[in-house]
Amino acid sequence: MSLLERPSTPFIALAVFMSAPAACERAPDPVKAVDCTVPSGTIGTFVSIPSGQFQKGAHAAYAEERPEFAVHVQGFSIQTHEVTNDQFAAFVEETGFETDAERSARLGGPAAGSAVFRQSLSQDDRGGTWSLIPGATWRAPLGPDSNIDGRGAHPVVHVSHRDALAYASWAGGRLPNEVEWEYAAHLGLADPSRPESGAYDEVGRPIANTWQGIFPLDDLGEDGAVGLAPIGCYAPSTIGLYDMIGNAWEWTATPYAQGTHTVKGGSFLCSDNFCRRYRPAARQPQESDFSSNHIGFRIVKDLEAS
Repeated sequence: MSLLERPSTPFIALAVFMSAPAACERAPDPVKAVDCTVPSGTIGTFVSIPSGQFQKGAHAAYAEERPEFAVHVQGFSIQTHEVTNDQFAAFVEETGFETDAERSARLGGPAAGSAVFRQSLSQDDRGGTWSLIPGATWRAPLGPDSNIDGRGAHPVVHVSHRDALAYASWAGGRLPNEVEWEYAAHLGLADPSRPESGAYDEVGRPIANTWQGIFPLDDLGEDGAVGLAPIGCYAPSTIGLYDMIGNAWEWTATPYAQGTHTVKGGSFLCSDNFCRRYRPAARQPQESDFSSNHIGFRIVKDLEAS
C-alpha cells in the first residue's frame, strides 16, 4: 500500500506515517468556517466541456508530470462535483453492491481494512499518521465507530478503482481518462499561467481544501476545513466545477503501471512542504484495489449520451 501524499524529496520512509493509532489521536473532521452549500438543482448535474487542445503537463513540478505536449481532446460532460455519499448510497441500495473495503472487513486477514489519516491532538506529540483500519468503509469513513449521518453531501471515500467503475456504469457514465480530467481542470483555472490558481488566489489565500501548515505536524485550517469537506464549501472553477483541486483525490480510467491507476487533483492533505499536487498537471499512481479517506471520484459522460 502506498502513501498518496508523496514528498518532494524521495526516499521518505512510509513507516514514518503508517502506524497503529496512538493516544490522543483523531481522524480529522471538517471545521466549518465556510459556506458549504451548492446552488439548488446543482447536485448530480454536469458541465459540458467543448472539444479543444491544451498543453498536457504544463508547468510541471515533478518528473512524472513531464513531458509537456499538445493534445486534442474530444468534448465530453463532467459531473459538477465529486460523487457524494448520498449518490453512492442510492447505487448501493438499488444494486446491493459491496465495496472492496467492505469485503476486506468481512473476510478479515492481516491486510484487512482501509487507510485513515489520523492527526494527533497532543501538544507534546503533534503529528499525523496513517493507519490501516478494519471496518473503515464508505459507510464508516473514520473507522467502525463512525458513520455518515449528516454527511450525505460529503464526497464518498474508501472506494477502490473497481468500486468507482461500478458506480459510473450504474449511473450511465464512466470515469474520465487522465487527459480529460486534466483538460477540464485546466480550463477552470482562474489564471492558466499560474497552475496553483485552483488552490490559492493571487495573494496566496487558500480557495480549495488543502493543507496549510507543516505536513504532517499541524493543519492550520486556513481554508476553513480540517479534513474532508462537503461539496460546495469552495467556489467552483471558472467553468463551474467544484473541488477539482483538493478535498479528495479522484480516480481516473488511465492505468499508471501494472496494478495501478492514475489519480488527479490532490486532497485535503496536500501541503506546500510535502505535496504540491494541487495543480491540474499533477498525477500519482495508486494501487487499483486501494482505498482511503482521501480518495474519491467523479464521472463523465460522452456528449451524445449526456
